[in-house]
Amino acid sequence: MPPITNDWAPMFEPEYSKPYYRKLYKQIIEEYNNGSYVFPPADDIFNAFHLTPLKDVKCVILGQDPYHDINQAHGLSFSVKPGVKIPPSLQNIFTELQDDLGLKIPNNGYLVKWAEQGVLLLNTVLTVRAHQANSHRGIGWEEFTDAAIRILNEQDRPLVFLLWGKPAMMKASMLNNPKHLILTAPHPSPLSAYRGFFGCKHFSKANAFLEEQGVSPIDWQIEDI
Repeated sequence: MPPITNDWAPMFEPEYSKPYYRKLYKQIIEEYNNGSYVFPPADDIFNAFHLTPLKDVKCVILGQDPYHDINQAHGLSFSVKPGVKIPPSLQNIFTELQDDLGLKIPNNGYLVKWAEQGVLLLNTVLTVRAHQANSHRGIGWEEFTDAAIRILNEQDRPLVFLLWGKPAMMKASMLNNPKHLILTAPHPSPLSAYRGFFGCKHFSKANAFLEEQGVSPIDWQIEDI
């Protein structure tokens, strides 16, 4: 796991010495080293933080845990590598973007463009065993990503949080900074998207808020590859 070296690093420093993180680190390293299939690749675990420095964060999209099939996950919530079939939840995100902002649905699900514009694509759990959704739930990642959420909550500038689905919405109680906008909706999964994710217009609402605060909006269009 390459260390986080940008402006997130000093913010996370207190976490590394805590018992939960030492135990988490030991377990994760053992699973990668013993030949277990764990996703994403170890070098990609912290990509959300590597690609979106704290000073650049404008918007946070909170997912659950990484995709658990081969070659899908690369450290950004909802994103998949180029050439990988777009998962159903991301397809529904693109459908909502088309309906909300009139954007073209792209031929790929590679969301690095969002990350590089200040969209922190964070999962609450950062690793998963192959073909076992939620298999690394409860081993310590939640404490680490809760620390990230607390750091974000303390930022003295406008941020937008997009909380989709019950696990993400449960984090709303941690977000009490009046400078921030909190938007909630059902998860974009095919099981729940029709219960209110479709039509939530979170992308236009996020951009309207950022522009009102004098912050440049997000260009949500993902180009074809």
